[in-house]
Amino acid sequence: MRGSVALLFCLGLGACVSASGVAFADSTTTTTTSGTPSTTSTTSTTTTFSAPKVPTAPLTGLPDPHHVTTSRSALTIKIDNTPQAMPQFGIQDADVVYEEIVEGGITRLAAIFNSRTPTVVGPVRSVRRTDREIVFPIGGIFAFSGGAQYAVRSIETAPVKLYDQFNAGDTMFRDATRPPPHNLFANAALLMKKDGLPRPPPALFTYRSAGQNALGPRVKSFVVGFESGYEASYAWNSTTRSWDRSLFGAPDVTANGARLSPKNVIVMYVNYVGGVGVIDSYAQLIGSGKVEIFTDGRVEQGTWQRANLRRRTVYLDAAGRAIGLTPGQTWVELLDDAESVTVTPQS
Repeated sequence: MRGSVALLFCLGLGACVSASGVAFADSTTTTTTSGTPSTTSTTSTTTTFSAPKVPTAPLTGLPDPHHVTTSRSALTIKIDNTPQAMPQFGIQDADVVYEEIVEGGITRLAAIFNSRTPTVVGPVRSVRRTDREIVFPIGGIFAFSGGAQYAVRSIETAPVKLYDQFNAGDTMFRDATRPPPHNLFANAALLMKKDGLPRPPPALFTYRSAGQNALGPRVKSFVVGFESGYEASYAWNSTTRSWDRSLFGAPDVTANGARLSPKNVIVMYVNYVGGVGVIDSYAQLIGSGKVEIFTDGRVEQGTWQRANLRRRTVYLDAAGRAIGLTPGQTWVELLDDAESVTVTPQS
């Protein structure tokens, strides 16, 4: 008799498992007999086996079958974003990247790592008042290169372990081929060993389930209108199903040759307390405001809401439901209320 024969390994408990590891139902039959031989009943019971649920990384929503992220905290590293800092290192491995406005209207990055820990990240730059609002819900480790006293005092109130060039030891180093202050770099793998808490960090976003489609009109590209020449543009890449990022009129490519192309871009319209580009100003991230979320080639408009420092920001649609993101890297653009996003629809 010809045909395919499944190879089964039968276990001592009576269950049979195929060579591919798929569990089959274990069926047993129990016969009970009453006081007279003429009354016999048969009852059949079935036990089923299901595959264990694969855990997901808290800051990306991606599968984490080896539980890598469960033993790590969040690690936030401040990164230079000026032309002199290009090309940057390690940003492609961040789970989440916040882009914030600092003095003079230029932007700076707060890159948050948990899933991956590259050995070179940077250039590392100084802390800003907005950073406390960003890291408070997730805690962990915060790496930076010093800063003004008002900003340092602010981050000292956050539930993070602080490391800068003065106490970082071998977790930070200088690159002699670059001019200061654009030559300080961090080793995320070593910094992650500094025992930040909590482990793992809480999730920041809600993700769509498999088969669930994104809502909103289709988008070809969009420009986040940071002023002072720091506008960031994104174009939908239908092959990678992500948003190719450009900065200073050119593709944003890291020193490792990786094109920065997040799965999601969240544009939060916020108020910069003290004024945009003023030295001691900061993004007000408590309260609510308008949000535009670019995911899966579409844009969905809604509102962001955050009750207090310890709570994460939630992103809601017009009906008050959480907007689902695509699992993967997410960029959060902290755009001033007076600035705008220019969207080119998909034709």
